[in-house]
Amino acid sequence: MNESIRNRRSIRNYKSDKPVTKEQLDRLLEAAMLAPSACNSRPWEFIAITKRETLDEIVRIHPYAAMCKTAAAAIVVVAIPQTDDKPKDYFPQDCAAATQNILLEAVSMGLGTCWCGVYPREERIIEFRKLFSIKEPGIPFCIIAVGVPDEDPQRRGYFDKAKVTYVE
Repeated sequence: MNESIRNRRSIRNYKSDKPVTKEQLDRLLEAAMLAPSACNSRPWEFIAITKRETLDEIVRIHPYAAMCKTAAAAIVVVAIPQTDDKPKDYFPQDCAAATQNILLEAVSMGLGTCWCGVYPREERIIEFRKLFSIKEPGIPFCIIAVGVPDEDPQRRGYFDKAKVTYVE
């Protein structure tokens, strides 16, 4: 199994004196854009944040994003629901795949992340639209805190055969 999958954790404390570079953010965003999407529709855009005041504002408007206090950066995944002849309503799966790619690539780079949902909570969507001037049809899907970990939480996931049905 890929070690990034085994080693991924939700990191809530970061070394605040360690920056995340534009090159590192570009690598994470490249990983995101390599994610699969329905009919290769790529229904996403991204906002990369390193400005301290903006990271602090995220903490103010999102009740579960306190980790942005010490994160060096954050990425907002913005869903762009399909309005043309592409398959509609698959943006949650597509944006989740892009988000997971960011989380796994970060591990391979020695960075930590924490995924905080915005969609489908309307009050969060409204606040993130205001903060980042996201115009419709764009939907703020999630925020990902990024930084150098200042903690090493234990793994919480495990293989549970009781949750598997084999059809043979």
